[in-house]
Amino acid sequence: MIELASVIRDLRDELEQAIGVAEGAALRFELGTIELEVSVALERSGNAGAKVRFWVVESGTEATMARTGTQRITLALKPTLAGSVDPPYVSGFSEADER
Repeated sequence: MIELASVIRDLRDELEQAIGVAEGAALRFELGTIELEVSVALERSGNAGAKVRFWVVESGTEATMARTGTQRITLALKPTLAGSVDPPYVSGFSEADER
């Protein structure tokens, strides 16, 4: 299982890479709302500082996790660039495609 925060962080890293590649590209795409659907398992610790953690269930482990209670959630994320009012843009190429 992977922490939900890690999934979102990795998505952010991928989008930042795509935005960097878009600089100077002739063909770019405006980055709109991103819908991310994941299966999550909840973990609640029982100590004094209890908090709930969301774990994303990896492909192939969902049947095993069904006994612990998984939920399917959809997150709608609207990306913005810090300090900018313009929407971010991504190109149609990855760094691997440019080589």
